[in-house]
Amino acid sequence: MATQDLKEQTAVREKVREGYSKIARAGSSERMETGCCGPGAAQETAQAVGYSEAELATLPEGANMGLSCGNPTALAELKPGEIVVDLGSGGGFDVFLAGQKVGPEGRAIGVDMTPDMLDKARRNTETYRDRTGLDNVEFRLGEIEHLPLPDNSADAVISNCVINLSPDKAAVFREAFRVLRPGGRVAVSDIVLTAPLPEAIADSIAAYVGCVAGASLLDDYIGFLRDAGFEDIKVAETRKAVESLAEDDPIVLSVLEGTGASSYEDLATEIRGVAGRVLSAKITARKP
Repeated sequence: MATQDLKEQTAVREKVREGYSKIARAGSSERMETGCCGPGAAQETAQAVGYSEAELATLPEGANMGLSCGNPTALAELKPGEIVVDLGSGGGFDVFLAGQKVGPEGRAIGVDMTPDMLDKARRNTETYRDRTGLDNVEFRLGEIEHLPLPDNSADAVISNCVINLSPDKAAVFREAFRVLRPGGRVAVSDIVLTAPLPEAIADSIAAYVGCVAGASLLDDYIGFLRDAGFEDIKVAETRKAVESLAEDDPIVLSVLEGTGASSYEDLATEIRGVAGRVLSAKITARKP
């Protein structure tokens, strides 16, 4: 890979780390620039994308920050005794739910590159133990393109609206394949595109951190999985992720800045078209 590409990847990761550190320190469901992965109140967002009220009631306070675009813990069909790895585990939301599904003989491991998120998740662990009686979760610092896990060590890899933020998604799925045991599975909820984005958005770091500019075409996403070696790739469901864009949304502002247009109305059709291209997808695959 070219040196400039590596520099760009590093810049993106630092911007993402900065944005998610801000969320962790805020201690609420407030998102930075845009909310395509989880607008609105955290509880309402989680229920809207497939979590039950009973599941949410078991979580430590602050673990749910409204950053979900699906429920990968259900999609993965986790079983007692399994080892599951959550890519981009944030405050521990899906790790704490996965831990309850795999039970005392299983283990749920969260990996996140943001120290502030890891601190938040680790503080929540004591509450998780008190509420469930389980001591089967842990959180590790690391990039999802370079997982701090040995080969063939997990039964399932899950991720919730995070892989779209990676500047090297092919590496993410190669790593997932590496750490999974033969027959292991990946289950992700993520943001994908039906068509390329306008250049102004695709080049915008603000829109990237907001999870739109970083998203891949659905066919490309499936290709990353296939190239990594996965089989039985299925797109379980897709739905529109962005219903509308406000005039002061950073995605809109990126379009205006990139084109030099003076008002929302000048580019209204194009901007509304952008919203229609962004989907939330549930995707599963299996390692042979």
